[in-house]
Amino acid sequence: MEAYDYIVVGAGTAGCVLAARLSEDPGARVLLIEAGDAKRTRAMTVPNAWPENLGSAADWGYVTTGQAGAGPLPYPRGRALGGSGAINAMAHVRGHRAIYDRWAEAGGPGWGSDGLLPFFRMTERGDFHDPVLRGTDGAIRVGPAGAGRHPVARAFAEALERSGAPVTDDLSGRVQEGVAWPDLAIADGERVSPADGYLRPVLGRRPNLDLVAGSVVTRLLMRDGRCTGVSYVRDGLAVDAELDAAAGGEVILAAGAIGSPELLLRSGIGPAADLRALGIDVLAEVRGVGGNLQDHPTAKVCCVTPAPPPVSRYNYGETYAALRSDLADEVPDLHLFPILLPLPPAAGYEPPAAGFLLVAAAMTPDSRGTVRLAAADGPPLIDPGFLTDEGGRDLDRLAAGLAMVRRVTADASFAAAAGGAAELYPGPDVGTDAALREYIRRTVDSYYHPVGTCRMGTDDGAVVDPDLRVRGVAGLRVADASVMPLIPNVHPHATVLAIAERASALITAS
Repeated sequence: MEAYDYIVVGAGTAGCVLAARLSEDPGARVLLIEAGDAKRTRAMTVPNAWPENLGSAADWGYVTTGQAGAGPLPYPRGRALGGSGAINAMAHVRGHRAIYDRWAEAGGPGWGSDGLLPFFRMTERGDFHDPVLRGTDGAIRVGPAGAGRHPVARAFAEALERSGAPVTDDLSGRVQEGVAWPDLAIADGERVSPADGYLRPVLGRRPNLDLVAGSVVTRLLMRDGRCTGVSYVRDGLAVDAELDAAAGGEVILAAGAIGSPELLLRSGIGPAADLRALGIDVLAEVRGVGGNLQDHPTAKVCCVTPAPPPVSRYNYGETYAALRSDLADEVPDLHLFPILLPLPPAAGYEPPAAGFLLVAAAMTPDSRGTVRLAAADGPPLIDPGFLTDEGGRDLDRLAAGLAMVRRVTADASFAAAAGGAAELYPGPDVGTDAALREYIRRTVDSYYHPVGTCRMGTDDGAVVDPDLRVRGVAGLRVADASVMPLIPNVHPHATVLAIAERASALITAS
């Protein structure tokens, strides 16, 4: 059994940061284990090729349980160096400052907006923003879509502005509301993934950092209440041919909001009754493991055009607006944005021959879901719980968002600027509020932003403490999207980078 000071499970967004930072100490031996391949493919490199990642070998290919009236939904997550940061749509945006302040209020001292700011700045290099708030020499080069902005994206942004929506030049800066051209992790015409920014520059150059790719961690090794290492299986080997690695210091889970709770549960760390029902020995009862799953639900308007719009040079989105429904507090609770591809709004709908989608997302969802095990050795049961909140507020938000989209796109100026676009779905038959809500229930989808399943806090339902240590288990931390107590009102990728930077500082200081 090889021995290391630190074992990092998962070379995704957080794992790349952790491995790079922890191995800066030449006296610390670091092992990074990744289930996916180490290759950087064309689809991970060329910005407008990112949809090719979905359903590929770089995607875990998860499927949810049935959601509202839409049935089971695909739930892509990255399985490659860089994780979901290697296959996503490259948005790099911070959540509203009030969200992080609520983390601190909920039992996470040091995790408020002021405490996180230095770590956000460490992650990024942007040449167009306020250097007091934004990073200028970090690992991830970012910037908004520039030359060659898509005409439909421009038309949508302009239509929202004409409707009276506010405008901001930086959603991660001082004004975190309005129509924007958000930062994208794209530089010199290529994606900048966490693997590109953090990991690849040091791989092979640090003898104290080992990467084992194509290997799935099957369980955590425990002795006397302490995590002492991991067992893993390499691709192509039988499941009973497990390999072990020992951690003299700590094991850090960075497998994401699905993978981290799944591994804890398989290792006997979680709700005791659920584990015993599956025949799993309980090593530590931590009731919150797999609970508190949060994600942003979406609903879509599908537009048809007489001729195909041009191909996006960026991420098929380029712009979005962070706006408020009547349910919002100080945090904007809606995203409105285009998907510049001729896609249907949901399974079972015929896609247009030419056209695009306009999307509304509920960004401060009240619904909560779970990640559970159906069997000791089967795939996880993923239930985001879309539209299950008791007050129906998430459905209200999506209905308000789609109504905004339909109102601004009914403008003849938008139709002309967007290549003669006309609404195909929901269509003219969906004219009442009740009909729109039924359409949303049938077509609800995910923004693919799962967080929260190993929640940080100080109460009995928390999984990790404010230093990200798993409650009741020594030598084990979680540092990824799963520790978020409350989902940010943006894509979580930039926040995960900051979490990993702060986690690295906590680990090396302990």
